[in-house]
Amino acid sequence: MFQHSRPRRLRRSDAIRAMVEENNVSASDLIAPLFFIEGTSQKVAIDSMPGQSRFSVDLLVDEVLKLQDLGVKTVALFPAIEESLKTKDAKEAHNEKGLNQRAVRAVKEKAPEMTIMTDVALDPYSSDGHDGLVDPNTGEILNDPTLEVLCKMALAQARAGSDIVGPSDMMDGRVGAIREALDAEGFTNVLIMSYPAKYASHFYGPFRDALDSAPKAGDKKTYQMNYANRREALKELELDINEGADIVMVKPGLSYLDIISDLKQHCHLPVAAYNVSGEYAMVKAAQEKGWLDGEMIMVETLTSFKRAGADIILTYFAQEMAKFLKNH
Repeated sequence: MFQHSRPRRLRRSDAIRAMVEENNVSASDLIAPLFFIEGTSQKVAIDSMPGQSRFSVDLLVDEVLKLQDLGVKTVALFPAIEESLKTKDAKEAHNEKGLNQRAVRAVKEKAPEMTIMTDVALDPYSSDGHDGLVDPNTGEILNDPTLEVLCKMALAQARAGSDIVGPSDMMDGRVGAIREALDAEGFTNVLIMSYPAKYASHFYGPFRDALDSAPKAGDKKTYQMNYANRREALKELELDINEGADIVMVKPGLSYLDIISDLKQHCHLPVAAYNVSGEYAMVKAAQEKGWLDGEMIMVETLTSFKRAGADIILTYFAQEMAKFLKNH
């Protein structure tokens, strides 16, 4: 019996497997999310995210420089502000002298070549813990009034030196409103990484621990997407493209590889995947138990995002993966 086609020939050695490898991850594909707090010389471990910490701004800068040395070219900054500064109108979100803006300036000063992404959503600044303003009488998340605050927030971040603003709030029309506001002030080169497909997921728990930003009442299902829906992401994608998005994001990533693939097939913009806190925490917990090879699960997971079509990956594994790549 003649077997003319033998696919195993392409798997017979490391060299051949590397030669025909279809997808791989590089350090420049990664965005490292970093959490920060007030104070100096402060590093506070996040219990639900082993290996991750909240840093005071001075140590945040040191962490950015470490990532830069490893070849990571972009960081995403997330402030954990003091509870006393959280208000119903989330005004601290656009305080020019607030923690977030000071951190952006500090990072830009010490690492000018590092690309900085900042988050545009109200939950870290809101006493209600929601991404938008809340009607005190009905509990409804107010869409259009929220847009005004998001625009002020994006402008404050751009003035501080942010290169990419990431509206993660899922309000209708926010990309267009922010684009107009940025352009009107001359920030035409500031990128918008939109979240057309951000799902109301249960994978966000450790992130909310890190920022103490969980909703005080209700949930986020009236603005974040139903995780049972697939076609709806394409509708959101079309809207964000038309409103001026430069990069589009799928969040979470691991349970939504089909959505990453859909976005890749339906647009010509770069597609990002957010390997979120719960996905990271599951791997770390299993690794601590000795149930999984955490390092190789990390590599396999991040490669799966690339295989699905992601050009960019936000991941808490960024530093660990960059070290792995440097050593292999």
